[in-house]
Amino acid sequence: MKRPLNFAILKYMTTVDKACPADVVKDLQKDYPGDRRLNETAALESLMTATENGLLVEDSYEVDGSGNLVFYYAAPDECKEEINKYIK
Repeated sequence: MKRPLNFAILKYMTTVDKACPADVVKDLQKDYPGDRRLNETAALESLMTATENGLLVEDSYEVDGSGNLVFYYAAPDECKEEINKYIK
C-alpha cells in the first residue's frame, strides 16, 4: 500500500540533501505514475506546509532559465529524525 502523497514527500525529503518541487515530482513519479495530484504546485504546497510546521527549512533559491524563482527545501538532521519517527 502506498503512503499518502504528503507523507511520501516528507519521507523523500529525508533521503536527499535538498530538493525543489520539480525534483520531488521527478523522483516520486516512479512510485505514483499517472497520479494527477503529483505536480509541482501540489509539491510546493506540501513543502511549504512542512516548512511552516517545522519539519523542513528553506535551504536556498535560484532563478531558473525561464526567469522563475525556484526554492529548495531541506530536512535538517533533527527534522529527519522527527519525520522518520512517525512515518515508517
